[in-house]
Amino acid sequence: MTLRDKIADEIRKTGPIPFSRYMELCLYEPELGFYSRDVKRFGRAGDFYTSSDVHAVFGRLVTRQFEQMWRVLDRPTQLEIVELGPGRGLFARDVLDWSEKKFPQFFQALHYRLIEQSEALRRHLESTLSRHIESGRASIAAVDRLARRINRGLAPEVPIIVFANEFFDALPIEILGQQGKLLVDFREGRFVECWQQAEPAELELLNAYSVTPLPGERLEISIPSQLYMQQIARIVVCGFALIIDYGYTRDEQLAGRHRGTLITFRQHVASANPYQAPGEQDITAQVNFTALAAAEEQKGLHVAPLVTQSRFLLGIGEANQFADAFEECAVPQERAKVALQLKHLITPAGMGESFHVLVASNGVRRIEELSGLSFGEKKILS
Repeated sequence: MTLRDKIADEIRKTGPIPFSRYMELCLYEPELGFYSRDVKRFGRAGDFYTSSDVHAVFGRLVTRQFEQMWRVLDRPTQLEIVELGPGRGLFARDVLDWSEKKFPQFFQALHYRLIEQSEALRRHLESTLSRHIESGRASIAAVDRLARRINRGLAPEVPIIVFANEFFDALPIEILGQQGKLLVDFREGRFVECWQQAEPAELELLNAYSVTPLPGERLEISIPSQLYMQQIARIVVCGFALIIDYGYTRDEQLAGRHRGTLITFRQHVASANPYQAPGEQDITAQVNFTALAAAEEQKGLHVAPLVTQSRFLLGIGEANQFADAFEECAVPQERAKVALQLKHLITPAGMGESFHVLVASNGVRRIEELSGLSFGEKKILS
């Protein structure tokens, strides 16, 4: 049975399903979902790639920020990093390897926890990180997507950094318009759309952190994103949450931008049709950072001003002029290649301005002194 057949069968049994359910099946159905079937979908040769696929420098730079966070926390003897949706584990491997090489004291305190729902990806992670798993420096766990519960590897009192890179953009969304809430039906061998009245909680989220849809306009909201942020706030008793994704703020929507951002990717080709190839294409929508920040603030976390990925990485690399990127370049040609990869991470034409970084903290002082949040400012952190 294909995934299209499976979704159609569910619709025949239960009636039209919310778009969020359709998206969940397309991406996360245990056997046929996009993220469940084949790790080759990741990277430049697959359907999409993330910052970690560009070059190891992304992980190396963020490692410096993690180490700085550890120092802000007064160098605890234990620190847990929990990564949500680690994919193939390239970022985690870069962090662990670079920490071991450059920040041995930080590395000795570190335990890296990878939270991955896909069984296929968990098997791949076990191979990618085998050395660190065998040493006890890393561990892998699934997440209960219904409860959105994140289980830690260490005791609750151990300081923590929760990290998520391109995790929230792939969570199921509801699509709302003036007609109500979008549903997906199956008639005459194809998926068709229909509408029903939106739930009060969905309208509340839209009214609080988004804008009213114009005639014919569609806007996305993500209830799971809010639930995950609440779970993050629950476990960050002392530490940080670091969220990197592409998205927008409510002010940008009020200015007329980022209104209707649903898109699919297959072999790096973008399409606006989510019904074309269920399970064979990525389905994604931009992240509402105003809503994410509010979920953390409501639970008592301090949220720093949002920065672009460009400013974040420039701030981290400013002190040593990105020496992490070029350390292993033996010849000028290698240095030129790495410079182009770094440029892609930072410049507006690449990922630098479309991606944003949200940093939240609990029980921490001096958060504004972190280098990723203070590009161009005098650094006084020691």
